[in-house]
This record gives sequence, C-alpha cells and structure tokens, in this order.
Amino acid sequence: MKLRVVRWDGTQPPTESELRGIYESEGLSPYPWSNGPYDTYAAHSHAYHKVIYVVRGSITWILPQTGQEIETRPGDRLELPRGVIHAARVGPQGVTCLEGHLE
Repeated sequence: MKLRVVRWDGTQPPTESELRGIYESEGLSPYPWSNGPYDTYAAHSHAYHKVIYVVRGSITWILPQTGQEIETRPGDRLELPRGVIHAARVGPQGVTCLEGHLE
C-alpha cells in the first residue's frame, strides 16, 4: 500500500459529522485528536495503516526518507501505510483530526 493524499474538493470544508459518516461507510471507527499551534512530532512509524482527515486547522506531514512535505487542511485525507517513517508540524491555528486504523 502506498501513501495517498486526497484533497477535499468541496466549496466548503466538511463538518466533523460528515467526515464521521465517511469513516462509518468504510467500516472504520475514528477518534479525534488535536494539537496546538506549531506543535511537532519527531520522525516515527506505526504498525498499522492510518486514515486521517483534518477537521480544523492544518498539519504538514514530513517524509524524511524522500524529503517530501505534504500540507493538509480541512477535509483533506491522508492514508499512511504501516511502517512509513513520518514526522509532522502543526500549522499556526493548531489542528484537529479524526483518525481511524486499518489493521
């Protein structure tokens, strides 16, 4: 499985309820998490596949192995396969995300 970013193409950002409906339609149970402005996560990986939607604010995902940086905003979806090394930097307004896992 490959890292994938799906940009929200609506004229307005989705509501948290709409995003939860997407997770539900995929059989996933999301949970929310938030960080303050400019918080960072050091490079790490996970033993599971993450599906993340940004609800509010922004977060930039950093892939140290490729040097790539991917900024995500409300409605954007990040599919992060297990084992992918990544870091993150939260934007100036902080961020709230919904996250679900595929085993």
